[in-house]
Amino acid sequence: MCASISGERKEMPTAYIPVLIFGLLVLSFPVIALLVFKLIRPESRGGPAKFLPYECGVPAESNARGRYSARFYVVAMLFVIFDVETIFLFPWAILYRTWLTAHLGAFALISMVVFLGILLVGYIWLYKKGALDWA
Repeated sequence: MCASISGERKEMPTAYIPVLIFGLLVLSFPVIALLVFKLIRPESRGGPAKFLPYECGVPAESNARGRYSARFYVVAMLFVIFDVETIFLFPWAILYRTWLTAHLGAFALISMVVFLGILLVGYIWLYKKGALDWA
């Protein structure tokens, strides 16, 4: 039971008990699973060779932790940003037929052309900035 500021006692709503039980199950499942699998897993028999990068007997030519150019990360972030923006085309395409029956087809088409125009302006700006050049 909880006490409020005014001194009266309030009961915890019983509707939260299943949520509390579910929360405890969610928190306990990974811990229990990790402990059980630690007990039943087989022991490693590989020795030091097991921890080499390729285990195929061919020595590595260089360090596996090579340095990447910052341009790689910029292009990756740009891909994610523009990819997420193009995901908005799918709900629009699904709802377009509904908008046509409601006589809102022209508005829907113009709104998507504006959206794609903004996307195209972003691509042109990136191209002029040289963000898409690999040379």
